[in-house]
Amino acid sequence: MLWSLIKILLFVVSVGALTLGAEYLLESEGGIQLTVAGTEYTLGPLQSVLAAIVLVIVVWLLLKLLSLLVAVWRFLNGDETAISRYFDRNRERKGFQALSEGMMALASGEGRLAMAKAAKAEKYLQKPELTNLLTAQAAELSGDRKKAEETYKKLIASDTTRFVGVRGIMKQRLSEGDTETARKLAEKAFQLKPKHEETQDVLLTLQAQTNDWAGARKTLSAKLKHGSLPRDVHRRRDAVLALSEAREVLVEENSIEAREAAIEANRMSPDLIPAAILAARSYVEKGKPKLAVRVLKKAWQVHPHPELASAFAEIEPNESPKERIKRFAQLTKVNPDHPETRLVMAELNLAAEDFPEARRALGDLVDTLGDARALTIMAAIERGEGAEDAVVKGWLARALNAPRGPQWVCDNCQTAHLDWAPICSNCQGFDTLSWRSPPSSEVMSATGVQMLPLIVGSLDNKTAEAAIAEAEVVEPDMTEAEAETDAPATGSDAQSDDAAPEDKK
Repeated sequence: MLWSLIKILLFVVSVGALTLGAEYLLESEGGIQLTVAGTEYTLGPLQSVLAAIVLVIVVWLLLKLLSLLVAVWRFLNGDETAISRYFDRNRERKGFQALSEGMMALASGEGRLAMAKAAKAEKYLQKPELTNLLTAQAAELSGDRKKAEETYKKLIASDTTRFVGVRGIMKQRLSEGDTETARKLAEKAFQLKPKHEETQDVLLTLQAQTNDWAGARKTLSAKLKHGSLPRDVHRRRDAVLALSEAREVLVEENSIEAREAAIEANRMSPDLIPAAILAARSYVEKGKPKLAVRVLKKAWQVHPHPELASAFAEIEPNESPKERIKRFAQLTKVNPDHPETRLVMAELNLAAEDFPEARRALGDLVDTLGDARALTIMAAIERGEGAEDAVVKGWLARALNAPRGPQWVCDNCQTAHLDWAPICSNCQGFDTLSWRSPPSSEVMSATGVQMLPLIVGSLDNKTAEAAIAEAEVVEPDMTEAEAETDAPATGSDAQSDDAAPEDKK
């Protein structure tokens, strides 16, 4: 509204200025005297201005005529398109102007205007490879998905724009949730432009989501080959894919291939905890426990983890608690001050019923760490040393509401997972899970008995379960469902089933 008013005011001012200028010229004296073929002509001021305008127009026409004559001369000398080019220049100018305005409208979020400008540009330019892309993107912006898809299909028909068309339809299918079709289109786009980084990433993600681990590894190798992925990142992600492939082979009960794939995954990334565990178990199955110990020690040196301790316990499943403490010295002397090492030592000494040593190993972790696992171990120590039931219940009550501690947490969406996986179940991120404490107190599993992976059964299970049930009574306002939801776990639940038979007596 304001702009329209400004334009009207400018028009009125311009007309007024021209009127005043003409009146001034009429009242002015003097002029221009011209002599042509002996005849003298006198032009007044206004006539002089009009003559100048006419002269400019005549010069312009002469230049145009000269250009036409040049085009005709070139045509007569064999240039068959010279005359058509002469007449097309103005059309091209208008077409490129419309194309430029359409791109500006698209950047400004004006989808309908961009589509109109694209149609105008096509009318003048007759170059669909330029205007169809603008039309498709403008149609998407304005919500006309059918028009966008029709235009992308037109782009596929041309060799020069085929990749753009395939990529456009692929992105449409992704937004619709049709991942299977999107994956096929991504494969086609990858064939057309294997160096295109976005296509590589989309194809890799879709292949991983559909468990096409072999295809994903080929795509990952292509990213390394074309320089879109650092070598160290490639090694880590290739190990993740190799581990996922090994797990799949293991599910198919093809044990030999699974063992080899697991060992390969660990070789590529020794710090990948699930790969180290699977490789260690593979070595044990092959009768090579020393290699299993070496693998687990190397992983423990990088990042101590309860599942590594569980796998280490599986190497000698029939040893006594005291023998286990002695053998575990190979592991616990690596990173001895790490909280996980101290927790494992406390659990081992609990299994051996050496409660003072378990207390020394635990140290101040109940205060500095303060998670459910440390508090539950403290409850077990108090029970073993003969403390009153009220003391044991107090520790278990604290454990019920304490943070669970480290878990497999997605670095992108912060979702906690029970087990490691190559793909986040929430955001579908690839290789985004890391072992750390979540930002919120999400709890993935529940009972206090499960929080003692290496000592389950060393205490009377019924007694422990009864103590936990009694501890829940300490929170009278908490329902059974809430208690189960808020009950802590340590991320080492799987270890409880792997404990030695002597530990389960």
